[in-house]
Amino acid sequence: MPTYEYKCGHCNHLTEAFQSITASPKKKCPECGKMKLQRLIGIGAGIIFKGSGFYETDYRSDSYKKAVESDKKSTSDTKTDHKKDTKKTDSKADTKAGENKKS
Repeated sequence: MPTYEYKCGHCNHLTEAFQSITASPKKKCPECGKMKLQRLIGIGAGIIFKGSGFYETDYRSDSYKKAVESDKKSTSDTKTDHKKDTKKTDSKADTKAGENKKS
């Protein structure tokens, strides 16, 4: 159920009402009692669906996103280091194989 904002045309009192979409707009001001209450057009609020039927990762906190980012960086650094080690090992093996062929 949405929350609607109302403003009184007589006393300029602002109020909010938690109403069903199908409910008729309120008319009576809770402050002055006059029938001058008007529903305002609001900017609306974003709807956030949470539960088992929606993706949990859609609304993750900033701290979670930073942790994932640092994990990705450390994983990519490890892979890069592994590739460098493999290249060094392969070049040494190639050199030894070349020496064996010359003999």
